[in-house]
Amino acid sequence: MKHRIVILGAGYAGAFVAGNLARRLSPADTEITVVNAEPDFVQRLQLHRLAAGQEIEVRKLADVFAGTGIRLRLARVTAVDPARQVVAVADADGGGELGYDTLFYALGSHVADHGVPGVAEHAFNVTGRPSALRLRERLDSLGGTARRGEGGNVLVVGDGLTGIETATEIAESRPGLSVALVARGELGARLSAGARSHLRQACHRLGITVLEHTSVEAVEATRVLCADGSALASDATVWTAGFTVNPIAAAGGLEVTENGQIVVDRTMRSVSHPDIYAIGDSVHAIGDNGRPLPMSCGSAGYTGRQAMEAIVGRLTGRKIAHIKLVYPGNHISLGRRDGILQMVDGEAQAKPKYVGGRKAARVKAGIVKMSLWAVSYPTFGVPKRKRRLAAAPDTSAQKAVA
Repeated sequence: MKHRIVILGAGYAGAFVAGNLARRLSPADTEITVVNAEPDFVQRLQLHRLAAGQEIEVRKLADVFAGTGIRLRLARVTAVDPARQVVAVADADGGGELGYDTLFYALGSHVADHGVPGVAEHAFNVTGRPSALRLRERLDSLGGTARRGEGGNVLVVGDGLTGIETATEIAESRPGLSVALVARGELGARLSAGARSHLRQACHRLGITVLEHTSVEAVEATRVLCADGSALASDATVWTAGFTVNPIAAAGGLEVTENGQIVVDRTMRSVSHPDIYAIGDSVHAIGDNGRPLPMSCGSAGYTGRQAMEAIVGRLTGRKIAHIKLVYPGNHISLGRRDGILQMVDGEAQAKPKYVGGRKAARVKAGIVKMSLWAVSYPTFGVPKRKRRLAAAPDTSAQKAVA
């Protein structure tokens, strides 16, 4: 029986790993299945653009994986049972179970409400395509194409990278809307002094009101309540104040951190269940600087490559290559024609120099395009001879599951 590799999630990390494993492992020995809830590859790096009213390229996963031998299961993951080596899924036909020998957990992250009342009921977010489209529909109803100040009020809560990119994209694309950005501390606190100044100038140019040192305690339909007792009017509140992971790993008994990320060794292998690998936002991986890698597309790439090298090495009996686990910096778009490239040092602190303006915007656009290309063409450079497993896999413990 073939060695069954099941990959949960087809975001940047999951889709990349799936395609590359199909390139490198012989189909005579392995069977690769990708489980994803949506039929399309979602460019999460571009969802703020989609919400702002722009069009982004969509790739069908069936087309991405065509000719690779990868099996695509369109379903929602509901549970992982490591003891039985099965994954429970739900789909239009009722779902079932998938058995695995090696599991790649790449379910990513979603918006975290941090227990703030009203976020789930009244706030919008850009963590998924459906939620981005709901925000887009709401912005359409507010008349955002009118002249500045003639439309409604948009309040973006959270000044991390997602919040900054969302606020600037909406302000540029829909000049009729009044956009405000709420920051718990100083805007761009993790950036260098020069980059912070550049960010402030960009917000001023786009007409964005920046509210620093402001903590939100509740979200209502037409306003946001702050810790200081003030209320901010809002026709559309966009919540970007952090992300959290799916609780499925914790519920399945894997060793996880307090925030639910799977604890792994240097090769992205679960420390509690050695047949499970975690990648992307789902993993608690320690970088080469001794600090946890942040949730980001860059981290997804590094952890995905390391996990891929580990499974190929272990299955084929070869030495496992160690991929550098680094976080070089932040690439922030400020609309379509401006941006910031902020590199960090070995201690994850911002370096004094930064790149801003159109050059930074072009670099960020190039990174996004390259990421999509890497996922969309998994068969590029297919080796003439794929690697066979070192020995026939042990199937004695395999379960007969649907």
